[in-house]
Amino acid sequence: MTQDELKKAVGFAALKFVKPKTIVGVGTGSTASHFIDALATIKDDIIGTVSSSQASTAKLKSYGIPVFDCNEVDSLDIYVDGADEINHQMQMIKGGGAALTREKIIAALSRQFICIVDESKIVNTLGKFPLPIEVIPMARSYVARELFKLGGKPIYREGVLTDNGNVILDIHDFMIQDAIEFENRINGIAGVVTVGIFANRGADIALVGTANGVKEVK
Repeated sequence: MTQDELKKAVGFAALKFVKPKTIVGVGTGSTASHFIDALATIKDDIIGTVSSSQASTAKLKSYGIPVFDCNEVDSLDIYVDGADEINHQMQMIKGGGAALTREKIIAALSRQFICIVDESKIVNTLGKFPLPIEVIPMARSYVARELFKLGGKPIYREGVLTDNGNVILDIHDFMIQDAIEFENRINGIAGVVTVGIFANRGADIALVGTANGVKEVK
C-alpha cells in the first residue's frame, strides 16, 4: 500500500469512534483530510465539528458539515488528528501544518484523542522531525536565542503565517528525552504561543496504518 492509502485507511478506521449526535474535533493535514472524507459519509448522524484550521474548515463546509467555533462548545467527545511523530508513550510532535495552537486547544477540550498515522510516524524518541514552535512575531529573535541555549537549532519557517497571525520556528537536530519537561520549559519562554510537543495531553488511542491493516494502540 502507498503512504496515501495507509492514511486513507486510518482516516476511515477512525469513524468507529464517532458517536451519533456529538460534535467532533477535527485536525489538520493530509491524514486528517482523509478523516474529513470519511466523516462526510455519516455527516447526517453528527451535530457538527470543531476544526483546527481554516483549511479543514473549508473542506468540512464543502461537504455541508457544520463547523462550530470553539467558544460555542463546553467539551468534545473525540478529537481525531494526525501527527508528525508519535512515540510509544503516545506523546507526539505536531505542527508540520502550522496549526499546532488550535490543535492543542481542541485536544484539551476533548475527552478522547484519537491519533491517526501511518507506521512511518512511529518513533522511539521524538525529535527527528523538526519541532515546530508558534511564536509572536516581535519575539522571534529572542525565542530563537533561548532555544539555541537549550541546545536546539531553531530555523525560521519563512513565508509561513499561522491562522493566528504568528510565525513558526522549527527546532532541528534535537532529540527529546523528557517530552513533558521540555514542553513545559519551552512554553515558559516569553513570546512562545505554544510548542508542538503534545505530551501533557497525549493521544488516548493511536490508529496506525500498516501493510497488514490498521493497528489499534492504546
